Amino acid sequence: MSEETSSGSASDIQAVTRAAQILQLFGPNRPQLTAAEAAELLGMNRSTVYRYCNSLVAAGLLERGHAIGSFAPGGLLLQLGTFALGQRKVLDLAPAVMRELSSSAHMTAVLSLWGSAGPVVSRVEEDTSRNVVVSVRVGSQLPLTSAQAKVFLAFTSDQLRAERMLSALPPEQQDALRMEIELTRSTGVATSPDLGGVNAVSAPIFDEHGICASLALVATNHVLGLDRDSQAAWDVATAAAELSAALGGGTRANTTTTRMAVAEANRKN
Repeated sequence: MSEETSSGSASDIQAVTRAAQILQLFGPNRPQLTAAEAAELLGMNRSTVYRYCNSLVAAGLLERGHAIGSFAPGGLLLQLGTFALGQRKVLDLAPAVMRELSSSAHMTAVLSLWGSAGPVVSRVEEDTSRNVVVSVRVGSQLPLTSAQAKVFLAFTSDQLRAERMLSALPPEQQDALRMEIELTRSTGVATSPDLGGVNAVSAPIFDEHGICASLALVATNHVLGLDRDSQAAWDVATAAAELSAALGGGTRANTTTTRMAVAEANRKN
């Protein structure tokens, strides 16, 4: 490969990376933004970001927002996103199981798929029988410290990628999270406290290829504790195992529920 060709390839890769960084800025809390805002968030030159945004508009990945000078996700992203979600069979099977789980536990049930940098909330079922209902926005990206992220990091087949993501955290946070991930791997469930007094407990959903989603119950800390051998944890693991069985990943899911059963027996003894 000539030096000129190599330089061109590196430039193309950088352009793709920068475009991806801009697209990752959008979400439920930021449905549109200006080039100036994107430049500030990414630490890039404003005119450079503006050129990228215009190119992304031309490609259909972005479109002009309602506010002057703003940009929003474009039609091509919607098309690709709809197609990608259509390939996730778990989203077809999950609603009935999640409704039953939410109704029986009287908590909010949340299903997440793995996105580019963590779990992305893809389905939510709320139980309104309590005075306080915890709402979670579909499309929200959860942090690596969330229960659902711990489940993905514990059971993903791409442990090198998991390590790269963990290495970006402060050393103290890395150590604590690695301990949590190992505990999740051994028990089959993960827990996490959240801001505002909200707790979560989560279990993995497997298909024939490996972990494909995470299922969680979310409630205030007065309702949901952080015990991995609680009834809520067992309910989540059982519902996740039911979905795994339907998706062809029942063997892995049975291992998770067996671990929980052993832990429960040890606790009673």
